[in-house]
Parts: sequence; C-alpha cells; structure tokens
Amino acid sequence: MLDCRIDNRVAVLTINRPNRRNALCTELVIALNDQLLTLNSDAGVGAIVLTGASPSFCAGSDLKELGTMDVAGMVAHEAHTASMARQIGLIDLPVIVAVEGHALGGGFILATSCDLIVTADSATWSLPEVPNGWIPPWGLKSLTSRVSVSTARRLVWGYENISGDAAVELGIADYRTGTGQALPKAIEIAERLAQLPRAAVRSTKRFFQPKVLDQAEVADFQAGQAFAENCIHPPAIETLKRFARRT
Repeated sequence: MLDCRIDNRVAVLTINRPNRRNALCTELVIALNDQLLTLNSDAGVGAIVLTGASPSFCAGSDLKELGTMDVAGMVAHEAHTASMARQIGLIDLPVIVAVEGHALGGGFILATSCDLIVTADSATWSLPEVPNGWIPPWGLKSLTSRVSVSTARRLVWGYENISGDAAVELGIADYRTGTGQALPKAIEIAERLAQLPRAAVRSTKRFFQPKVLDQAEVADFQAGQAFAENCIHPPAIETLKRFARRT
C-alpha cells in the first residue's frame, strides 16, 4: 500500500493502491503515519516527497470501507486520518507532494497538508464531500492556510472541479508542471531542500508551524462532529450504501 525509496537524502513515499485510486483506508493511514515518523528520525533523510501510483494521486477516504462502518466508526477513522495529516506539519522534515491525475476529497486535503505542492496542469482537484452529503471531516485548516476563507468555502461546496493550472492561480498549489512531470519536479525541489543545513530547515518549519496549524486540532474535532451529524441524513446514507456495494 505504501512504497518508500531513499535516494540522495530524499525519501519518496508512493501511495500504491491504484485499484482503489489510492484511497485512504485504515491500514494505509497507519502506514503513512508510521513512515513519516520513521523518516523524521532518520539523519540520512533531508526531505520527503509524497505521491501516488498512476493514474491518480489520491481519491480521499475509502468510501467502500467507510460504508461498512457505523457512524462512530467512521468518525474514529476520520479522526485518525486527521491526526496523520497534521503530523505532516509537525515533523521537522519538509514534505513536498506531487499530484497527477485526481486529488479528490481527503486526497485534496492531504496534499494541502504538505509543505509544498507540485501539480500537473492536467490534474483534477475536487472536494466532493458536500455533494455526497457531508462536510469534509478534517483538514480544512490546511486549506484556509493557503487560500482565503471565502475561497475555501467555495471549494468545500464542491460544485466545481479545479485544474492544476487553476490550483496554482488560487494558491492551492505552489508549482505547475506538464503531465507526468510533477514527481520529477517535486524530487528536484526536495533534493535542493535536503542539501540545506538541516537545523535551519527544521527551525524554519517550526517557526511557521503555529501559523499554519493554529487551532487545527480544534477545527478537525468540530468538522468531525458536523460530519457525524451529516451522516445520519439520507443523502449521506445513500452515498455510503452505494459505495459499500461496489466490488
């Protein structure tokens, strides 16, 4: 589910569930969290690149798995996912994400939880949670650290898809590339960061942590409560039933 290779002081983490569009199941969330902490303690690693196996970056939470849970189970799963995403901002190593294909829902928010975002211009960014019947249950602080509150609200309503070009123009992403070039660009940036004095890179990330993560845990808790309330209504119930039936 998660591949890791280290070269030239850069660790490349690849989410490898292409048959599920790299969706975030429980096992993958645990693996991501553990791997981030392991790499952060490795003196031979200076930066991390996060990407997804072709053809997509990440489709967000695995709705087929969520469809088998009760509301309490879904809330617990999303809270664990939220904690993993916040961990990206708390570790000392810079994390650069490379987005190709789709960044949907939790995949969108997982990307915005990273320090730098490289997107292919052909990538599709979307937050489909509200059309599915619920508010995104975590990570909205990472979105509002990049775009204005009014733009975040527009995106969370989920009535439009955003191209990679538009993602850069809105401030969601930092760099755009041609199709198939997001990962090489992310690695290039990571290698440059990994060559810098590690203590100074760490201090820079720590200085900005409270500005990026301010009240993020509280925001995730509030969004999780709203998510739980949404999931008892028919639109959400029907969405989850539909995904649970999929093979």
